[in-house]
Amino acid sequence: MKRLFVDLEICSRCKECAVACSYFYHPQNNGVASLREYATFAVLCRHCEEAPCVAACYHHALERAADGHLKRYKMRCTSCKSCTIACPFGVILADFIPYLDSRCDFCITSAETEAPVCIKSCPHQAIGLTEVSEDLEKGIYLIGEHLAVHSRRWTREDIQVPKKK
Repeated sequence: MKRLFVDLEICSRCKECAVACSYFYHPQNNGVASLREYATFAVLCRHCEEAPCVAACYHHALERAADGHLKRYKMRCTSCKSCTIACPFGVILADFIPYLDSRCDFCITSAETEAPVCIKSCPHQAIGLTEVSEDLEKGIYLIGEHLAVHSRRWTREDIQVPKKK
């Protein structure tokens, strides 16, 4: 099965997303922004036990879902960016938290006949539609039924703890 494949290693280098979206019900939609947020919370977030970002959100827009991932309630979010300041690892970036609610339907109905607009319009080829399976060694993660993400996921060994003198 083909999946929408987002390479966050390439996507995160882009200063401003110029990717277009063809979501029928929302012409100003930027579905890629919602995909990046979803992927960031699923793959890059360190899932702190006592998540400072959740505690910092005055409007209770962030919460830990049953699967352990963070979920943002967009109708509660005022885009104050308190969560970005509170994240001790710098994972939540301001440009990953779009204030306008955007959706991605993965262009399921049209993807069989033509490439989605986001793939055609990404200037860095960070988005594709391909058959891919999860490969943890290569940093490829499946998120849901229609999305795959490439990113270097943190490990405990990545954390540089200063040695006590």
